[in-house]
Amino acid sequence: ALKIPKKEVKVSDSDVQTEIDTILSSYNQVTDRKVKKGDTVNIDYKGMVDGKEFDGGTASGASLKIGSGTFIDGFEDGLIGHKKGEEVTLDLTFPDPYKPNPDFSGKAVQFKVKINKISAPPALTDEWVAANTEFKTVEEFRNAQKEAIQVSLDSDYDTQVKSDLFGLVVENSEITKYPEDLMADAKVKVREQLDMMYQAQVGITLDDYIEQQGITEEETEKALEESAQQYLTQNLVVQAILDKEGVEFTEKEYEKEKEEYAKSAGFPDVATMESYADAKTIKENVLWEAACDIIQSTATIKEETSTEE
Repeated sequence: ALKIPKKEVKVSDSDVQTEIDTILSSYNQVTDRKVKKGDTVNIDYKGMVDGKEFDGGTASGASLKIGSGTFIDGFEDGLIGHKKGEEVTLDLTFPDPYKPNPDFSGKAVQFKVKINKISAPPALTDEWVAANTEFKTVEEFRNAQKEAIQVSLDSDYDTQVKSDLFGLVVENSEITKYPEDLMADAKVKVREQLDMMYQAQVGITLDDYIEQQGITEEETEKALEESAQQYLTQNLVVQAILDKEGVEFTEKEYEKEKEEYAKSAGFPDVATMESYADAKTIKENVLWEAACDIIQSTATIKEETSTEE
């Protein structure tokens, strides 16, 4: 009987248009006309501050979508109206502050740009839709995109509801004791995850990081224990709920639950999901979903007057 507010999630027209623009951009065609907003240009450019080139200010064969806001103000607009092969000089000013390089904040900068190629998305017509999609008209195509976005938003919202409800259960639960064997396994898993994270993000092992930072063995053990407890809390609460409700899956039932979870997680099938995650992690997630379904079936999700797009 937990209570949480319900938010109505709707797809806006701009959401649909953004999705369509993204799809159309994958069909970009080279054009000889002048650059317009929405085009993608291939450019060479050289930037100079105080008459000198600077790091990161020069590139060849760079791809830039006009209107994306990738470059500083004035750069993309300055290319509009120019054609392939033209060289354009842009006298601009870095924003203040300029986070990528604070030393350039508010400084004048000159870019010399050569336009190598101009690509533009095709016009959205019934003919294009019929030739390139499974739909026959623009209206059918647009409605299908809207429906797909709504399905995705609904799925994300449902996951958020489950997470919020489960969070309330955890807040109102007390773990009187963490089983020693599970705690030992959890510490190993947490250490492995942290090690992989540091190697991927910083290029060093967890042990190297601990040594560099001068972290003591006691501090390390305490941090690992706290992280392991957080990890175990979810699993223990899930198991308590399933035990209380008398839920126990046969192997066949579990395989069916796993198939459903794979779909909800965005995988085409179980095999693909298993190539991304180990069996233990998948099982934990499947059981979490089952416990959340139980919680959600008795929860009160009250409508709110405001809507969220």
